Amino acid sequence: MREWPSVAIAALLGLAVRWAVSLNPYSGAGKPPMFGDYEAQRHWQEITFNLPVKQWYFNSSDNDLHYWGLDYPPLTAYHSLLCAYVAELINPDWIALHTSRGHESDQHKLFMRSTVFVADLMIYIPAVVLYCCYLKETSPKKKIASTFCILLYPGLLLIDHGHFQYNCVSLGLTLWGVLGLSCDWDVLGSLAFCLAINYKQMELYHSLPFFCFLLGKCLKKDLKGRGLLLLLKLVTTVVAAFAVCWLPFITQVEQTMQVLRRLFPVGRGLFEDKVANFWCSLNVLLKIKDLLSPHTQLMLSFVLTFLSLLPACVKLTLQPRLRGFRYTLVSCALSFFLFSFQVHEKSILLVSLPVCLILNEVPFMSVWFLLVSTFSMLPLLLKDQLVLASLGTTLGFSVACAASFSIFENVSEEELQLKSFSMYVQRHIPGFKVPAKMLKAWFLVSMTMMSLLTVTSIAVEPPPTLPDLFPVLVCLVSCLHFLFFLIYFNIIILWDHGNGRNQKKIN
Repeated sequence: MREWPSVAIAALLGLAVRWAVSLNPYSGAGKPPMFGDYEAQRHWQEITFNLPVKQWYFNSSDNDLHYWGLDYPPLTAYHSLLCAYVAELINPDWIALHTSRGHESDQHKLFMRSTVFVADLMIYIPAVVLYCCYLKETSPKKKIASTFCILLYPGLLLIDHGHFQYNCVSLGLTLWGVLGLSCDWDVLGSLAFCLAINYKQMELYHSLPFFCFLLGKCLKKDLKGRGLLLLLKLVTTVVAAFAVCWLPFITQVEQTMQVLRRLFPVGRGLFEDKVANFWCSLNVLLKIKDLLSPHTQLMLSFVLTFLSLLPACVKLTLQPRLRGFRYTLVSCALSFFLFSFQVHEKSILLVSLPVCLILNEVPFMSVWFLLVSTFSMLPLLLKDQLVLASLGTTLGFSVACAASFSIFENVSEEELQLKSFSMYVQRHIPGFKVPAKMLKAWFLVSMTMMSLLTVTSIAVEPPPTLPDLFPVLVCLVSCLHFLFFLIYFNIIILWDHGNGRNQKKIN
């Protein structure tokens, strides 16, 4: 394809920005006794390399679960083990049992940063490039622009290459799954999705849209006598993938239950820290943790999450189309983030990935959401001393998106994918129009508010009586935005008739 050279340049620029971000501090740098996520990932390498597999998730004198105990699925542990083998070849002191705790050096930082860089290069970036290059009804120019802007999304860059995590692996595997379904390779798509769940349990956010889409396809094909065969293939793929990943842990019930307890620590409460979801925001006005028992909190969270994602999932099952699938990925992930139990601030990345996938369809709203998602992690980024990296990557992303998609030029009902909804409302309220121009003003107010809060959080000391004032304000502002976006994306899903009349032609 003619766009490959330009796409390659976009990918190289994305890699350059990643390496520049990696030069900044990481989570917990020089902060004993627990340090941070950087030490957690290093410690998992230490544990998986030095202990038998059956001891990885159990508390012992060699594996203190209170010190960054392994609480991710088996595939993450295998990845840690692979990194540990490489570390052992370079410097065994980096993963020596007990004595390596809290190890910090320039050489080890370079090694750890390189492991994220390589994982990103091998899994996430190729998936982004292929997905954008195979977009339908999209011009080569838009494909290149989509690739460049997705690779510059600051949230993922700052968390993986700054704060320090490997979200690029789980998100990359999810994207390979989306790519597989988009190319009608359902078995390969299901395999990639299963691997994503086995790498990070939070990828369950995306499980319902996958399940509903594939179930809908099976039911649709069953009318032609092929649905049962497809269903058997998919079930076999899923069971086989999980069996291989969990093989060391399913031979004994005790092993299986211990891993599950580590993956889903419901005893930690409804929420932790300051996260921009519904429960943390509600806690400002109503101390729900004090009013309700832990069991009631869990059930209330489950019911609210289920009800919020039910309409989109039902629609996708009855009408399994790829366009609806992409938007349902956004809606379900956002519902989980807002209402589910024990959500972390970094979980917003699981919503941001599917939003990146529709960047070329609704650029104005997608860019707005992606900027808010990065802003919602501001307290964490400030704690990690990533202020300059955050400002620089956010500004670069904003400029790239504004130049590539001209997001302010055509904010209309058609551009916002709301024409069908507007026509429906006009049947009951003649003359109704979506306040598209007003959205521009709201966007400017939103950007101004987030900018002021960012500057204030950096430069102003909070009152002694309200030490968490600015983080709480960041959470409240972000949560209100996310509730607005949840309504918006659900409107698109429910009023999409799939006849093409409401779909913008991208050229």
